[in-house]
Amino acid sequence: MANIDALRDHLFATLAALRDPEKPMDVDRAKAVSEVAQTIINTAKVEVDFMRQTGQNATPRFLLQAGQEPIEVTPTATGIKEISGGVTRHRLGG
Repeated sequence: MANIDALRDHLFATLAALRDPEKPMDVDRAKAVSEVAQTIINTAKVEVDFMRQTGQNATPRFLLQAGQEPIEVTPTATGIKEISGGVTRHRLGG
C-alpha cells in the first residue's frame, strides 16, 4: 500500500468482507486493519503538519497518485525552485 488511494481500496474491501453474509471477516481482524489504517493516516497528518511549519510546498509521498514522482522543492535566495518530471519551475518569494 503506497498511497491514500490504495489504502482506501483496502479499507473498502475490508468493509465489504465484513458485510458478506457468506464468509464474513472476523471482527477483531477488521479492527486491526482499521487501527493500522488510522496509524498510517496519522503519520501522513504529521508529515503535512511538518511541511506546513517548515514552509515546504511539496506533496507528501502518501498523497501522490500511484506512479507519480514527488516534486523536489529547494529554497533559493529569492524564492523556491521546483523540479518535477524534467521541468524546473522557479517561484519568486515575497
